[in-house]
Amino acid sequence: MSQDSKTNYSCEYGSPKFYALCGIGGVISCGLTHTAVVPLDLVKCRIQTNPDKYKSIVNGFKISVREEGLKGLSRGWAPTAIGYSMQGLGKFGFYELFKNVYSNMLGEELSYTWRTSLYLAASASAEFFADIALCPMEACKVRIQTLPGCPAQLRVVAPMILKQEGLGGFYKGLSPLWMRQIPYTMMKFACFERTVEAIYQHVVPKPRDQCTKGEQLIVTFAAGYIAGVFCAIVSHPADTVVSKLNQEKGSTAIEAAKKLGMAGLWKGLTPRIIMIGTLTALQWFIYDAVKVVLAIPRPPPPQMPESLKRKLAEKQQ
Repeated sequence: MSQDSKTNYSCEYGSPKFYALCGIGGVISCGLTHTAVVPLDLVKCRIQTNPDKYKSIVNGFKISVREEGLKGLSRGWAPTAIGYSMQGLGKFGFYELFKNVYSNMLGEELSYTWRTSLYLAASASAEFFADIALCPMEACKVRIQTLPGCPAQLRVVAPMILKQEGLGGFYKGLSPLWMRQIPYTMMKFACFERTVEAIYQHVVPKPRDQCTKGEQLIVTFAAGYIAGVFCAIVSHPADTVVSKLNQEKGSTAIEAAKKLGMAGLWKGLTPRIIMIGTLTALQWFIYDAVKVVLAIPRPPPPQMPESLKRKLAEKQQ
């Protein structure tokens, strides 16, 4: 008997409870992982916004510790934890929702044939809403991490932005955030889904339903890391613009990009690949583990529908 068929699920696939539990999985996976890598994120942001001072990962850590002590490496942890928990709720919860909605619209055969496009559309739709939730905390985080003399406390910085720039100060980075996060998330989900499918087809010597939960989670981690490397490269220029934009008052995305130049847009790519590769792998691992613990339905990789197999067989005859 398969592993999945033994499971007594806590909810029905596609039910409101299913989406709510997937959202909780997203909160845990994104909130924990992004908060855990705050020191690396801090150095990455400083390399992007002040490359003359912070020349590399090692150099950036040395200068940061020398000037602010080890405690200084945790600057921005609170807006990171809150912002990315909210983003994770929307990213994973809405992805599952949109994937199901779009699949029902396409029907079984087209959902399989166009599955990559389905993953891309569902993830882009989910991230659009997730970034609206993330943006205010991202603005606070970057300000805390990169603005000299900025207080380290979220309770001080958030009112300061509101007083100086109004509500618009929290959302001036929304467009470049979409430019960074939507391609990132499209790559994250589509690449992950297809990599999982490929691993079970070509690497793992048995079908997923014959693998243990532990073996399935190992595949999840491996596919997540591969997806994360591509995510980092695709989204890096926009990430640099977001960091620069939130560092400087009154600047626009185009102005920030012009100041950075083509070479500047790619500053900090190495730490971002390390950070995002690890983040993405851990996020998928934690998200899948939460699904296992909470007994949330976990559909196997898509299989070609029998009706489509028959149509292809008829064409070949």
